[in-house]
Amino acid sequence: MTTLTEYFTVLLTDHQTDTANHTSHAMQSKTDADATHITDAMSATIDVINTLVHAGKQIADLLRQGALADIHGEAGAENVQGEQQKKLDVIANDLLLDALTANPHCAGVASEELDDATPANPDGKLLVLFDPLDGSSNIDINMPTGTIFSILPYHNQGQTAQNADFLQPGDSQLAAGYLLYGASTILAFTFATALDTDQSGVVMFGLNPDTGEFELIKECISIAEDTTEYAINGSNYRHWLPPMRQYIDEVLAGTSGIRQKNFNTRWVAAMVGDVHRILCRGGIFIYPQDTKDPSKAGKLRLMYEANPMSLLVERAGGAATDAVKRIMDYQPTDIHQRVPVVLGSKNEVQVVRALHQQQQL
Repeated sequence: MTTLTEYFTVLLTDHQTDTANHTSHAMQSKTDADATHITDAMSATIDVINTLVHAGKQIADLLRQGALADIHGEAGAENVQGEQQKKLDVIANDLLLDALTANPHCAGVASEELDDATPANPDGKLLVLFDPLDGSSNIDINMPTGTIFSILPYHNQGQTAQNADFLQPGDSQLAAGYLLYGASTILAFTFATALDTDQSGVVMFGLNPDTGEFELIKECISIAEDTTEYAINGSNYRHWLPPMRQYIDEVLAGTSGIRQKNFNTRWVAAMVGDVHRILCRGGIFIYPQDTKDPSKAGKLRLMYEANPMSLLVERAGGAATDAVKRIMDYQPTDIHQRVPVVLGSKNEVQVVRALHQQQQL
């Protein structure tokens, strides 16, 4: 089995070879510089992913110990979102923050759990955002949780990173991925198209508990365009906008309704678990806009959840929108900005979009 270390070694070797070939063919100096820049960006991004993986292994170990490690229960504080923090929310956040701020490539780090970004190395080339423990309400009942991450370029080297430096659209991401902590620990990630010269797309690794190494499970993951599975928190039905209620009414009608096929509901109560299922066998995940709290456009965070998951889904051939607008086209206005999310199998996402467009929403 190919380990993560071996996989990254091959990637870097391929990039270095490509750069050397540009030079040997006496291509224009700008092209050479661009190739070198891509190789440097890839090397730095890989190093940051390795840092995330190291911290993720520690989180996975704590989760395996469960109550024996005294990680269950509330921490007795709220995060910036006004949500009660679990003990492991705080522990996971600190592990990731300490590891990333010590990485020389990181100019700054932003966490869903903290009000503001944390400056790191001013000479670093990258910014990292993360949700330290998505689905933390699942901890006490031994259900899946995960760490979601997004890596952006840093454009103000030599200066102290600030919140504004992170306000880049999803298309600016250099890489994104997640660590899923469940029956086994899974790492899934993808690089931006510009860095993915070998066209591996979305790749998935599993943690071998005997060796402590992540080993390649699958690459070039592809999401089926059609599906009969959907994930949504149906308890919010009364708060949804009319087109979303119409969509759910139609799928619930099954073969007797307009869709002419039966659908199944799957809901993990952790975005990382639901997106993992979609990458494995297709489906659609929906956390729509609702009227429960008019001050919030949606539940999920653009920078920590929606953007990284959208990059993964799109690179696997799926689609990711807010029901109408493409998620990665958003120009962020705040590092804790919220958005509605509809992502997964392309044709099903389009069905939701069409219903909203018909009602001009």
